[in-house]
Amino acid sequence: MKLASLLTPDQVILDLEAEVCVEAINGILDHLIAKDLLAADMRQEVFDALYEREQQISTGIGYGVAIPHAFSESIDRVIACFARSKEGVEFESIDHAPVNFIVLFIVPQKDYNMHLQTLAAIAKMFNNCEVRQRLGEAPSIEEVLDIFASRPSRTHCEQ
Repeated sequence: MKLASLLTPDQVILDLEAEVCVEAINGILDHLIAKDLLAADMRQEVFDALYEREQQISTGIGYGVAIPHAFSESIDRVIACFARSKEGVEFESIDHAPVNFIVLFIVPQKDYNMHLQTLAAIAKMFNNCEVRQRLGEAPSIEEVLDIFASRPSRTHCEQ
């Protein structure tokens, strides 16, 4: 499962402005609604599911990455969005560092395996410090999508 297969240019935010997790999730949902990728009448249901997931344990996985995710019975395909925050967002991450990269996705309730595959693919990709560095420096949405579509080296470093 490549993350690139879930993203279009409309599903990338280069400069998310948010200070805390809830603001980030709201900003991403607003973006998805504005781009007609999420029905406005589903906003509260999706927000509640994402918020409930964050209350269980933060989806801030460390290295400046968060993967807020939830299930919905109201959708029939995965809805995803990548957002980058230059300033960093407080996500109560496991390493207590601000989050610069957020991959939010909502999965149809019936697609549990897709959920697991998507989480694994995202975690694997962002475990690579070269990928994180390139995403942080990418000047355009097209460059971000190219990075997601590329086959990253196996470079792992401490950051």
